[in-house]
Amino acid sequence: MGKYLLRRILQMIPVVLGTTLLVYALVFALPGDPVRAMFGDKPVNEAVAAQIRAEYNLDKPFFIQYLLFLRNALTLNFGDTFAGQPVISEIARAFPVTIKLALMAFVFEALFGVVFGIISGLKKGKWYDSVILIVSLLLISVPTFVTGFVMQYFIGVKWRLLPVTAGSNPGFLDLLMPAMVLGSVSMAYIIRLTRSEVSSNIAEDYVRTARAKGMSNRSVLMRHILRNSLIPVVTYLGQDLGMLMSGAMISETIFNIHGVGFLTYQSILKGESNLVVSVVTLLTLIFVVTNLIVDMLYALLDPRIRYA
Repeated sequence: MGKYLLRRILQMIPVVLGTTLLVYALVFALPGDPVRAMFGDKPVNEAVAAQIRAEYNLDKPFFIQYLLFLRNALTLNFGDTFAGQPVISEIARAFPVTIKLALMAFVFEALFGVVFGIISGLKKGKWYDSVILIVSLLLISVPTFVTGFVMQYFIGVKWRLLPVTAGSNPGFLDLLMPAMVLGSVSMAYIIRLTRSEVSSNIAEDYVRTARAKGMSNRSVLMRHILRNSLIPVVTYLGQDLGMLMSGAMISETIFNIHGVGFLTYQSILKGESNLVVSVVTLLTLIFVVTNLIVDMLYALLDPRIRYA
């Protein structure tokens, strides 16, 4: 187990470096000059502009800028924004909001996705199986921003059940509708994945053997069918937790949530390369660590899996 963990940790290094290098190159290649954009409609003072470029290392070649970013990132010093605020402070303000939103969406999709998937898999061919499949297909087919606007109109404006927007300091109810929108597509995939695994495992020989030995339906379901069916579901959920945080940009923009997605979107518009790459670096670390934890959970779900 120790060697496996060490090998996986070493594999994280090129993943993080490659991701940050790619994102830094994309931000660097964006058209326009962020320093000139700071002046707005006013005439550009070339002396001041040159001083700003030197202060933020914008006058250096791309690769030198990237190496300087890596050097500072090792000490969690991501520099300052063009407004003079520390990047780490901006992230610290936005990250808790996105974490709360992502965790709520994760619980929503995992709970309802697994439950409806189990119902659909156990009652394959019944009318409620067909209804669940149709609803899940609709959620997959309809874009997230459409689902968000529809829920805003009906749940927020027409029925007034939940707040329409969240704002800068949202509470549980403020984030409930955005979390449902953010987790809706993943919930649909989990429903279909769980249904497929449950319906296929029911017909396996070990399930028939367990029933022939006199085990109750509940024990067969919990100890055999679900334990084996949830392995691919856990894999998907582990990957999706990182995707929820990085994919919250659309939901945060629709519901005016001042989280990481909203911060990243604004930073891209302003050409804040340090801020964008810093956010992506943290999201990448969360993603790879989550996948490592998921791999460790495999051994708990399937006793046949062992790590040498």
